[in-house]
Amino acid sequence: MNVTLIDAVGGFAATLTTVSFLPQVWQVWRTKHTADISLGMYGFFTLGVALWLIYGILLLSWPIIIANAITVLLAGAVLVMKLKFG
Repeated sequence: MNVTLIDAVGGFAATLTTVSFLPQVWQVWRTKHTADISLGMYGFFTLGVALWLIYGILLLSWPIIIANAITVLLAGAVLVMKLKFG
């Protein structure tokens, strides 16, 4: 398989999974409603993404680093708002 195709698929996947958090962050920010959001899920997910970020740093893999740095910020924002707004 062509390395360029692999990078394109990985980059597109990283973009989609990262951008997918924007609607959730915007919705919670706008409504301050978090009752239906699982604290456990967002806690574990944010920790998992942080570990992926560390993994990317250890590998010096910029696609993994960039995607997971942005995702940990977005998921972390939802987690913080869940803790703040209940």
